[in-house]
Amino acid sequence: MIELNFRARDRNRAAKSYVVLALVVLVVEGIAAFVELGAVGFCWLTGGSIALLAPLLLLLSRSWSRVGADGITICWGLGHGRTYPWHEIRWIDVRETEGQGSSSYAVRIFLEGGRRRSLPGLYRSDMHPAPDFDEQFQRVVNWWELSTDQTTRVRPPKQFRDRLTPTVIGLVVVPAAVVVVAVVALVILAPH
Repeated sequence: MIELNFRARDRNRAAKSYVVLALVVLVVEGIAAFVELGAVGFCWLTGGSIALLAPLLLLLSRSWSRVGADGITICWGLGHGRTYPWHEIRWIDVRETEGQGSSSYAVRIFLEGGRRRSLPGLYRSDMHPAPDFDEQFQRVVNWWELSTDQTTRVRPPKQFRDRLTPTVIGLVVVPAAVVVVAVVALVILAPH
């Protein structure tokens, strides 16, 4: 079979509507910052933003996955990546994450020790559409099935973190934050 390569740089082509919206928001924020902070404050804000975002964007653009005879190699932007041999991979599936009215999908592998790893460069979302996602996922599964014995393929049981969605986290964190703020406010405002 042909070795498969998935580079995040090839997948990180945001949908045009999101790019236009992001540019409009940045221009409006830039104008507001210039008006409120002046030229020097605007330059500091812009420089700080670039200093924070540039390394993250560089790492994202350099991440990749490779599927071949030796297993699956994953690199998150630093170094040569780590190869997980086929005999260590117990299961491959797609994780769906729902939030704010949209869903994102990422291919992940389950290792024999129970660890999970997502494959960079092989994902789909509304912001990063990938029309060939299902086909590419099936190609990875085909490699796995040809390279492993059927008895070693074990679907892992669902864990607690599989049930955590942004909605569930929000339903827990928001009330907890309200309680903490209320307690702090009562302590501060209480007569001494």
